[in-house]
Parts: sequence; structure tokens; C-alpha cells
Amino acid sequence: MSIEDRLAELGIELPNAPAPAANYVPFVVTGDTVYVSGQISNGPDGLITGKLGAELSVEEGAAAARTCALSLLAQVKAACGGDLSRLVRAVKLTGFVNSTPDFTDQPKVINGASDTLVEILGEAGRHARSAVSAGALPLGVAVEIEGIFQIRA
Repeated sequence: MSIEDRLAELGIELPNAPAPAANYVPFVVTGDTVYVSGQISNGPDGLITGKLGAELSVEEGAAAARTCALSLLAQVKAACGGDLSRLVRAVKLTGFVNSTPDFTDQPKVINGASDTLVEILGEAGRHARSAVSAGALPLGVAVEIEGIFQIRA
């Protein structure tokens, strides 16, 4: 099944690839690798803000991470000229969680993105990963995730 077919089956519509907010590019393609800049938690109702361990639950954080995964895929789609069939696999995610100093469930939060990629891409969605705490993130968002993907050149 194609990625586009799988998205349709799951009732998921990728967002438009977000434009960069400063002096950087949203992705860089080199050979068969796409490096996607950090995507912040942004849902249909706007930015998902808050601090894990204070205002947000692990479940809310995981939902925020899911939006980051969808934005990552939107950037990969843009990098592939709109052709998601060129996506071979997710390689690595680095997830940043806006959290209190005593919060230790960053991996559970970033699972929201990892689970989403596996749900959509199957085995090709399995990836290496880091999940780290941040004292603050841009615009007060709950989660930011950057990714590395392999594509057909």
C-alpha cells in the first residue's frame, strides 16, 4: 500500500509544510538523505503550548508530538517534490520536550511521534531516536522534533 493510500485509510491529512520562522531552510536534501529542521507542535487549532510536568499530561504531550510527526512527513513530501512514494524510511528523530526539571517521561511523550510514523509507514517508520528535556521551546510549544529520512534520489 502506498503512503498516500495509508494516510487516506487512516483519515489523516498532512498539513501544509510549515515555512521556516527565521534564517534557515525547512529541510536539506543531500544524496538520498533528507534532514528536516525541527517541527513544533501545531494542531488544527494552532500552537500546542505548555510545559510537561506542569500544565500538560503525558497523553497531551504525545498528541503534540504526533502533530510534529505529521509536519515532518509534510516536509519530506515537499522535499520529494510532492511524491511521498520516494520516501524509503525514517532514520532518526530527535525530540525536545518542554518540561519541568523533575519530569522524566520524555520518551513517552516522543512516542506520540514514533508511534505515528510506524502507524503510517509500517516497518519503514521504525527509527533511531533521542528524547530530551528542554527548559523552554520556541513560542512556548510543548514539543519540537527534527528528523532524518532516507529517500529515493
